[in-house]
Amino acid sequence: MSQIVARSVSKVFKTADREIVALKDIDLEIKKGEFVCLLGPSGCGKSTLLNAVAGFSLPTGGEITVDGRAIIAPGPDRGMVFQEYALFPWMTVAQNIAFGLQVQKKPKAEIAATVDGLLAMLSLKDFRDRFPKDLSGGMRQRVAIARVLALDSPIMLMDEPFGALDALTRRNLQDELLRIWAETGKTILFVTHSIEESIYLADRIVVMTYRPGTIKRDQRVALPRPRDAAAAEFNELKRELSRLVMEEQQRHAAEEMHAAVD
Repeated sequence: MSQIVARSVSKVFKTADREIVALKDIDLEIKKGEFVCLLGPSGCGKSTLLNAVAGFSLPTGGEITVDGRAIIAPGPDRGMVFQEYALFPWMTVAQNIAFGLQVQKKPKAEIAATVDGLLAMLSLKDFRDRFPKDLSGGMRQRVAIARVLALDSPIMLMDEPFGALDALTRRNLQDELLRIWAETGKTILFVTHSIEESIYLADRIVVMTYRPGTIKRDQRVALPRPRDAAAAEFNELKRELSRLVMEEQQRHAAEEMHAAVD
C-alpha cells in the first residue's frame, strides 16, 4: 500500500482579474521509505504540491491521503524542512531542536536524550549552545533537519533545502541526508531545481510541466548508491532529464513572448 497518494489533484489560485491553474490532474503514489524528488522549472507547481501534502494549502480539486487518511491540515506525521531554515534566532541549537518536543510536553529526560542523539547524528555537538546567527548556512540547515527529526515524523517534506548553499556544503548535506534516510527509513518528498541533485538523491524523479503543473515523467532511478556524478549512466539520465525540463522552459518562454505581443 502506498503511503502518500494524490488523486486528480488540482490547485487554482484566484486573483482580482484572473485564475491561475497551478496544478492539474496530478496522480501520484509514494511508497513508505521511498525518496522522491519533484523536479521542474520555476512556476511548475513543485512547492504548491509539496505544500498540499504538508496540509498548508489544500487542493482545489481531488484529494491527497497519507496512510489512507485525507489530508485536511498539517499533522505530526509530516515534517517540513524549508530553504530559509526557519530557526528561532533567540534559541540555541539545542533549544531549537528541543522546541517541538517541549510543545508536545514530552518528558525532560526523553527530550534531553533525543537532542543529544541528534546533535551527535548531525555533527552538531560542539555547537549545541550557539545561536543561529553564529552558524554557517550549512550548519543552520543541519539544525533545521535535526528539529524535524526530533519529532520523528515518518514523512519528511523538503522544499529546496540546499538551494542557497555553496556546492561543497550542498554535497556534504546531500550525503548526510542519504545517511539519515538509510538509517531511519523515512519517506522523503524533496523539491529541487537541480537535475544533478535529483539524480544523486532520489529513487524516483517526478518531472513536472510548466503551469498548469502536471506530471510529465515519473522516472525511476536504478543507479546503485553511492552514485557517481561522473559516470556515463548518470550523465545519460542527466541529459534526458535536461531535455524534458528544457522543453518546459522553452514552452514558458514562448508563451510569455506571445502574451507580450498580444
